[in-house]
Amino acid sequence: MADDVRQEILGGLKRVVIKIGSSVISRKEGEKGKSVYRLDEERVRHFARQVKKIARTGREVVLVSSGAIMAGRDRLGLGGAHLTVPEKQACAAIGQSYLIHAYEKKFKAQGLKVAQMLLSSDDLGNRRRYLNAKHTIEALLEYGVIPIINENDSVTVDEIKIGDNDTLSATVACLMDAGLLVILSDVEGLFSRDPTRRTKNSPPPELIPLVNRVTADIEKLAGKSGSQVTVGGMLTKVLAAKKTMSFGIPTLLVSGRDDSVLEKVAAGETVGTLFWSGRGRIRDRKHWIAHTLKVMGRLMVDAGAVRALVEGGKSLLPAGVLKVEGLFEFGNAVSVVDESSREIARGLVNYNTDDLESIKGLKTSEVRKLVGNNFYEEVVHRDDLVIIENDD
Repeated sequence: MADDVRQEILGGLKRVVIKIGSSVISRKEGEKGKSVYRLDEERVRHFARQVKKIARTGREVVLVSSGAIMAGRDRLGLGGAHLTVPEKQACAAIGQSYLIHAYEKKFKAQGLKVAQMLLSSDDLGNRRRYLNAKHTIEALLEYGVIPIINENDSVTVDEIKIGDNDTLSATVACLMDAGLLVILSDVEGLFSRDPTRRTKNSPPPELIPLVNRVTADIEKLAGKSGSQVTVGGMLTKVLAAKKTMSFGIPTLLVSGRDDSVLEKVAAGETVGTLFWSGRGRIRDRKHWIAHTLKVMGRLMVDAGAVRALVEGGKSLLPAGVLKVEGLFEFGNAVSVVDESSREIARGLVNYNTDDLESIKGLKTSEVRKLVGNNFYEEVVHRDDLVIIENDD
């Protein structure tokens, strides 16, 4: 069945986003305890050849590449030392130029042009800039250029970081309405058990070829990466796949250390783990609300509000709000949770924290008496609200 699904995906595939992890374009040198990771330009040349083969089929390719901080560490001689935030940003600044130079040189040798794009959460959290990024990438693709995207680590801090390039690649795949996201990593896929924690009497872990729903149990299977050069572990990859699946885009997690893996993917062979439910997609704007914006606060609502939102497709009114958490302004994204703290929705709020705190739990008529007619009846309008699917 997995083979049939893969062939079906490939049949209509026109645009693919490929995420290249730091671990698959680096090499380890030195003895134990004194080892360093260096950008491996031969690996970059290998991927240039693979991308050229895909481009020859008429498919558009967008790359999301990690490796700037790793490359910068090497250039500055910082090895495996613990880095402060400014040191990480300095590594990203010098490493990004080195990284893109390697891509430009190796891809040019294959007759391919590349362009660098650095994005941050601020870029994708603003609707206008989000669409500008989309239009820029589309223009590059029209000219036959391979966009190479990374997070702008030289200026971003934790508060505005997208987080990791697994998440970034999923965001880019949704942004560009790709037909497939391929995550190249140092792992073969998702296994039934952590393959690094085998005991003498335990059966060998099995590779899971197809995941059609990312449940809590699937997330529990995801362990941390064993690599020193990666930011995200298996969990970030699973959550990235969950994000793309909600938009109607399949994700394939495969080993980037397999030199022929992209050819196998293009042939529809059963490699890695395919995350795909075959479901329809959330409308673009609602997906942006649910999966791109940074959540700035949390609203706990009562059971009646939960039913109105989930079953009735209604807006969230002040009367249903029990508790307000976080510091947010008008138009920020907030999470809506039930009384057991389970997230049921996300949306754009029509009040700031203080104003909502003063009207929570009040009926519309009571709010009108308190503040007059100049107020929003809805805390979150249904057009700005996305229901979050849960296991039950």
